[in-house]
Amino acid sequence: MRTVVMVSGGGTNLQAILDAVSDGTITNTEICGVISNRADAYALTRAAEAGIPGVCVSRKAYGTREEFENALLAAVDSFAPDLIVLAGFLVIIPKEMIRRYERRIINIHPSLIPSFCGDGFYGLHVHERVLERGVKVTGATVHFVDEGTDTGPILLQKAVAIQPDDTPEVLQRRVMEQAEWIILPQAIDAIANNRIRRDANGNFFIMN
Repeated sequence: MRTVVMVSGGGTNLQAILDAVSDGTITNTEICGVISNRADAYALTRAAEAGIPGVCVSRKAYGTREEFENALLAAVDSFAPDLIVLAGFLVIIPKEMIRRYERRIINIHPSLIPSFCGDGFYGLHVHERVLERGVKVTGATVHFVDEGTDTGPILLQKAVAIQPDDTPEVLQRRVMEQAEWIILPQAIDAIANNRIRRDANGNFFIMN
């Protein structure tokens, strides 16, 4: 399964995917390209070190939003992916891309959707709001991408306990280590090996 990973920052989830492919946690999968909207994203360095083509498509390089979206879609198309993984990609996905790759785009979100998701909930902001609200359990979610923000069908979730002395940064790291880096590779492997099914209510689940 040809897989493109789209990242805006450091690429820790990208590294988790690369490691999982390397150690056999993810099978039947080739990471064929990495796309970032930022030229300085360390994710592109990770891609280069792994021998994977990396492409930057920056909004600043284009006069209009439409031109940018067309360039972004062209970059994705150039890799002919079977699956697109949004791993901290802080750009609104073009509607045409969602239509063209329906049920072939997944996203990792650092909370238990439907809590702490939607517009404005990304990165460290999620964990700040979780701690402000005083909830006792958070986690991460892998979901299919639709035209809403974090509204697509859920594939996998994993809970993470909150500790009394947590800071947003400490909690962010724990959610990555205990949830994101585990369920994102699991979801990719399940898709690559045709283990995604739907139950009687139309919800997706993964066969063991």
